[in-house]
Amino acid sequence: QVQLVESGGDSVRSGGSLRLSCAASGFGFSNYYMRWYRQAPGKEREFVAIITSRITNYADSVRGRFTISRDNAKKMVFLQMNNLRPDDTAVYYCNVLIDARDHWGQGTQVTVSS
Repeated sequence: QVQLVESGGDSVRSGGSLRLSCAASGFGFSNYYMRWYRQAPGKEREFVAIITSRITNYADSVRGRFTISRDNAKKMVFLQMNNLRPDDTAVYYCNVLIDARDHWGQGTQVTVSS
């Protein structure tokens, strides 16, 4: 059974940093692209970042501030978030697409105050 468990969310001031973690189990982790999404109150869930075996890509709104990484041995994916802004406030979700089906974690709340 696919399981994704996010952690690391917190409340920080604008300009601060956080590191989110996602622990994965139940599938061949190293073979899959991993993604981070986020959903702000009253808004649709949006793409944040993706990592393949070696390539990363980011939403324009976070490029240069966020860094996605993975540890295949530990089956974990990370999101380092620097220079946080109030508009980064959202629930952040880890995601994997397996056989055309999306799998999501429960999310972790990030709140950035000005």
